Amino acid sequence: MYDQQAPEALARKHLDRLFHQARLDGLRQRPPKGWIRAIRDALGLTVRQLAQRMGKSHSVVVRLEGSEAADTITLGSLRAAAEAMNCSLVYAIVPNRSLAETARERASAVAEAHLARVQHTMQLEDQALDRDDLQQQRERLIESILARGGSRLWDDP
Repeated sequence: MYDQQAPEALARKHLDRLFHQARLDGLRQRPPKGWIRAIRDALGLTVRQLAQRMGKSHSVVVRLEGSEAADTITLGSLRAAAEAMNCSLVYAIVPNRSLAETARERASAVAEAHLARVQHTMQLEDQALDRDDLQQQRERLIESILARGGSRLWDDP
């Protein structure tokens, strides 16, 4: 028999590898006035010059920079500004930890909740597991939850 992983596990592994290779950590925090303003300033472009390159008015660029700083800019507007400055818009949602760690942490919480209910019942019947057996069972349950995959991982336990 071969080891079959849930499709989600393969997707997590693939994305974790991509995130690691991309080294996006330095980009997690946007400059205080936004990327448009930071790059425009670094290139020495005035608002008027950027507006001209975009085929827009001065006031549109001022609004774009303000909307980026306020988190209300659209991806289309951000892309247009980037292209006008000979840049590319790279859009990504970057996990704070690896996706595998996030899934394992959640599987651990689900396993803990399940084992707490079982352990309580077993204690009432004077059949509680000792600490080592409980830990082994916990690890087996975590692996089983991860191998099973699917959206059940995110249901409330």
